[in-house]
Parts: sequence; C-alpha cells; structure tokens
Amino acid sequence: MCGRDNLSGIFTPCSTNVRLKPPRPADRVRERRLRLESSDKQIRGIFTCNVDLPGGGLMRLKPFLLDLWLDTYEHGIEFNLASSTGPTWTANELLDLGGEESRQRYLNHKVEFSRPAGADSLREAIAETQGVSVDHVQVVTGASEALVVLMWLAAEPGANVIVPLPSLTNFSALPESLGLELRYYRLRRENSFRTDVDEIKRLADSKTKLILVNSPHNPTGATIRDSEMEALHEFTYQHGIQLISDEVFHPIYHGRETKSAARLPHTTVINDLSKAFPLAGTRTGWIIERDAERREQYLTARSYFTACNSTPGEILAEIAVRNHFTVLGKTQATASRNLQQLDRFMAAHSEVLGWVRPLGGMTAFPWLVSGEAARSFCQAAADRGILFAPGDCFDAPSHFRLGFAASGDNFGRALDRLEEFVKSWSAKMVTA
Repeated sequence: MCGRDNLSGIFTPCSTNVRLKPPRPADRVRERRLRLESSDKQIRGIFTCNVDLPGGGLMRLKPFLLDLWLDTYEHGIEFNLASSTGPTWTANELLDLGGEESRQRYLNHKVEFSRPAGADSLREAIAETQGVSVDHVQVVTGASEALVVLMWLAAEPGANVIVPLPSLTNFSALPESLGLELRYYRLRRENSFRTDVDEIKRLADSKTKLILVNSPHNPTGATIRDSEMEALHEFTYQHGIQLISDEVFHPIYHGRETKSAARLPHTTVINDLSKAFPLAGTRTGWIIERDAERREQYLTARSYFTACNSTPGEILAEIAVRNHFTVLGKTQATASRNLQQLDRFMAAHSEVLGWVRPLGGMTAFPWLVSGEAARSFCQAAADRGILFAPGDCFDAPSHFRLGFAASGDNFGRALDRLEEFVKSWSAKMVTA
C-alpha cells in the first residue's frame, strides 16, 4: 500500500512510481570534500566538540584532522601513501596461518561477550611474545583505548603530562580535553627527530603524572636508544612519574634495533595490531603493566568504556600473535624493500623535498624545501591519485607523512606517479 496513512500521517512511496538511486561515488567524494572546506577554520581551533562535564566544566575535543582527511580520500585513492600500516592481510590468510583447528574455532565460536581483561589464550600469546607474566597483560580496543584509559586516570586538578611534538592528535587532544596541562618535548628535524631525554627531564616537576614516548615514532620514524630509554626509566621511577612507551611500530627497524620497554619493570607499554601487525580491523591492543593497582584501575575504566573486545577479532589477533615471526616478517620485508626505493627517489628530488631517513616503522616525514605549508601540495597530489597526510594533522604544517609499506608491491608504481607530480609541481613553483 502506498500514499499517506490518515491515522499516522506517514507517507509511504509507491515502489512502482518512486525509485531511490544510491549516491554515486563522485557524489560521495564531493560530500567529503565539502567537509574539508572548513579545515582552515578547524586548524585554527574554531570548531570543537563540547561535552558537559560534572560540575559545569566542558570537555573540548579538537577536530581529528588526520581522520577527516583520510576518510575523505583513502577509500577510493589509487596510491595510498598516507597510511602508516604494513601490507594488509585477509581473514582467510590469517586462518590459513592458524591451521584447520583455528579455522574451525573461528567459524564455530559463540559470538558473545569476551572477558574484560581479554581472552585468556590471547593474553597468554601476548605475554609470551613480550616476555612478561600473563597477569601483566590487559587487552584493550586498540592503542587508542589504552591512551583514553591512561589519560583519564592521569586527570587531576593542576596535573600535567609530557608528550612529543609532532605527534598524533590523540597524544594532545585527550589530555587537553580532560583539563591536563600539556608540556611538549620537540622532535626537531635539525636534530634528526631525536628524542632529547634531558629536555624531557627539564619539563617534569612534582605535578607531572606521566611521560609518553613513542618509538619508532609516528610520523617521523625516529627511535629511542636503549640507553636513553633506560635513563628515562630510572628518572621517572625516582620521581614517581608513570612512563608510557607506545610501541605500535616495534619491532620494525632500518638499521639500529632497539628492545621493547616491556623489559623495564616500571614502564607501562602499549601496543596493538594496527601498525607493525597490520591488522587494524581486529581492533585489538594491549597494555603491559606490572603495577597491580594500576591494572585494577585499567580494568575498572575498561568496564565503563568498551567492556571487552569482539570475539572474532580476538581469535584472529591470537593467530597473528602466535605467528608473529611470519606476520612481522612480511611487514619488515615490505618496509625494507620499499624504503630502499624511497631512498633513491628522495635523493633524485632533493631540490624539492627534504627528509630524515626513518630508523624504524613504516612512515617518513618529508618537508617542502620551499618552506611552504604542505596541505596544498597534498591536495594537488590527491587530485593525481597519490595520497599523503598533511603535516598540519601533526602540528607541523610544512611536512607531510609518507607511508611506504601499506601499498606493498605497488610502491614502485606509486613513486613513478609521484615523480611526474613532483616535476609538474616544481615547474609550477618556478613559473609562479
């Protein structure tokens, strides 16, 4: 029956007369681009997401420029060099790694609540690879939830946290929204993006709740030496400050390797399956914590935030962790091979692009030698089918993030296209 129902007032279209067309891909892209038109205002912090807090305060979340940019372009782009992950896997490929027993377990498991701390077998697999007790492992919904939990628990009146700059928006927006004072230690390109431990020490005081380090670092690919991490570990322990090591790109290195901070007894380590383990769709991460009181707080917070992980994701995650030599080996081989190609490309175009070769991870953070902001460069590249992440997403406007592993065997073709674009961009700058 079609027409308007006299009782409810609801109009039902006649299927023979009305046909609703799905939006065309071009319409979707146009809609996403309209969202980006406000990016200049967003960068200046005009738009915020306001949430009322108890006592009349406001939680202010600044726009997540990186996700906004990626969502606009990455789903239909030809060459995605903005991604920070390794080469992708399918569920079927992971099940092949696990064998027939794992496949049957996956296909026949009950889709129900998992344990708040994570499935026992998954925690055991993580504990084995990290060299810790299973009791020290708290599973979370990716490193992003780990950061929410840790920053939430650090929020006290007058407290401060010390984080790197440049960095992901999570590192700054979360503590800022909770009223924590932000103190930045800077990774400077003139110093090869090296973490200065002495600078971190100078920033700390009696109100410092936590110090966050990220090695290999996103987006620069810089790493922290084992001796530097040990010195920072000793300093934070002596001063009662929580040291958090974000290791989502560990153990992908290009030269000097470093050990996981999980070996240090007073360090909180967060990791997940979205970078070195390029399995973001499992939404699985973990916190390594030896302090029993903190673990109890994490579990309580988790019960309020997400309760538990998805059971299908946990099974796939366990297969990946138990086969970490294979999964991480594929990421390392792809990243190493493609980085060699990137070496040659950057050397050939040094008059336009500068960079510091990454020591770890799957991203580099080049800059325009001209000194101009890179967003227009990234926009023009996207129009040519090549996606980067603009540096203003990391509070470094003249830079852009370039991922060299997610594209796998297509990276060489991507560089060929990029070479054409860089030449045209350079010519345009000369004639401008």
